Amino acid sequence: MRHLLSVLCLLGLLLNHAEADHGLSLDGVLKYPHDFKGFDYTSPQAKPGGTLNLHALGSFDKMNPYTLKGSAPDLLEPLIFEHLMVQAQDEPFSQYGLLAQKVEVAADGLSVTFHLDPAARFSDDSPLTAEDVKFSLETLQSDQAHPFYQSYWRDITAAEVVSPHTIRFRFRQANRELPLIAGEIPVFSKAFFTKTPFDQANLTLPLGSGPYVVEEFKAGKILTYKRHPQYWGNTRPVNRGMYAFERIVLKFYKDPVVALEGFKAGEFDFMHENNSKQWARDYEGPKFTQGQIKKETLPHKRGAGMQGLIFNLRRPMFQDIRVRKAMGLAFDFEWSNDNLFYGQYTRSKSYFSNSELAAQGTPSPEELALLEPLKDKLDPVVFGPVPTPPVTTPPHSLRHNLREAAKLLKEAGWTLGDDEVLTDGKGHRLEIEALLAAPAFERILAPYAANLEKLGIRLQYRTVDTSLYQSRVHDFDYDMIVNGFDQSQSPGNEQRDMWHSSSAAIQGSHNRIGIQDPAVDALVEKLIYAKNRPELITACRALDRVLLAGHYLVPNWHLTYHRIAYWDRFARPEKPPLFYSPEGWLLSWWMK
Repeated sequence: MRHLLSVLCLLGLLLNHAEADHGLSLDGVLKYPHDFKGFDYTSPQAKPGGTLNLHALGSFDKMNPYTLKGSAPDLLEPLIFEHLMVQAQDEPFSQYGLLAQKVEVAADGLSVTFHLDPAARFSDDSPLTAEDVKFSLETLQSDQAHPFYQSYWRDITAAEVVSPHTIRFRFRQANRELPLIAGEIPVFSKAFFTKTPFDQANLTLPLGSGPYVVEEFKAGKILTYKRHPQYWGNTRPVNRGMYAFERIVLKFYKDPVVALEGFKAGEFDFMHENNSKQWARDYEGPKFTQGQIKKETLPHKRGAGMQGLIFNLRRPMFQDIRVRKAMGLAFDFEWSNDNLFYGQYTRSKSYFSNSELAAQGTPSPEELALLEPLKDKLDPVVFGPVPTPPVTTPPHSLRHNLREAAKLLKEAGWTLGDDEVLTDGKGHRLEIEALLAAPAFERILAPYAANLEKLGIRLQYRTVDTSLYQSRVHDFDYDMIVNGFDQSQSPGNEQRDMWHSSSAAIQGSHNRIGIQDPAVDALVEKLIYAKNRPELITACRALDRVLLAGHYLVPNWHLTYHRIAYWDRFARPEKPPLFYSPEGWLLSWWMK
């Protein structure tokens, strides 16, 4: 009877999808009706014109953001390449048609059909057709594209061209998320990428169907996007109040400190600040007090996911959980927050931080139903209260934590050598390199390294340029890095790329920890194929417990608001979205 009810619930959800042919929603409910004119976080008052000057860090050497090798400039995807559907930023996971006018989900959940807008054109005025969509999926699923896409869309087994403007995707099995995942497919010109090999990392000007074209660039210095005067999608509801700037200019900087000084000097218009020290100390002066530059915090409802100093399990010294636990005990977040972060941050205690998906208390009966069959593969701690990061607030202390860490290291077979560095029974020294992409993190690692030194662990940290950092991360060539695992309100197929054994050896995957755990694999599959929201929450919480119990990283911290500053040249919609990045919402602003 329970199985029959589950089937009926899934069927009902899929029928809801089919009825709302202007959009899709994970729970079958759409905020915006069929005749909606625009999203609530945009404004019909947006007027075209003016130049938005922005900055980027590093450089670029290619014009395709969907391949593994090389670095592409920011904003190529939202400005040049378009998707079948657009995700609403004030709903957990809902989409509305862009390239697709209508969408139909089959009653059995094993296929989805998109009806393309016949008006859709690439920027060279060539028509965008179902053949282009089919080509796009097959290219993204091939080894020409970044390996992430092969994993993300692997449950789409076929693309069928029904008519010149109708495409049908068939699925490996029914999954309520798959129709929306299909809606996220970016569409490329088959004719263009037949002449220009997709995986060729070069600076050939890209051809897309989006609202802008690349007007000019100087590699590593500057790039200018120009509003496409004959953009086909200006009247689509999802684009109402968007893309008003005549030009968007990206200026490239090597150093974030230099970039901030450039911002204050008026070299560009907008900053989204991620450095607590800079936010507390450097956003001040006459231009701020006189109102020429505005400084504000914007609340949001985005899940914070998890950021941490991750251990690369491909390195032998990190395969022992006792070493990982000991290194976690040596980090003093409370001291860092008080002395380095100006008290701005909240410690992350979940891989789904700032979300209802985070594990709480002891496992619920529903979680136990997932965990009990995996009991022989799990640490018993999973079945107790949620593991939390160590603290140093009284009655706890750093001294106590270091004593516990020393015991763990001794149990693991590490002993102090003559030079006060730990060695194992084979003479291997516990020396670790943390690879950094920005020098701002060096001041955070310095006191951590001093704490580790008291245990006999030698931590060195090295900041390298962006291209080298990206190359080494793609190749998993590091001991430790600072890495973020972003989470949406409705996690799904991307979890396979983060945690599943199948992604651990794939170059460029987001399984940067190198987790290969059959229990994690099983819970990831339960999450992906959850039939409803309650099942999804249960699977996320169970997975969260197992990841936390693995001590795979030293948890960092998060904010529940965005820190932004901008020159007072802009008008904007009255309210921001709920689940958004400041850079994304900025595309709905306009010049005063």
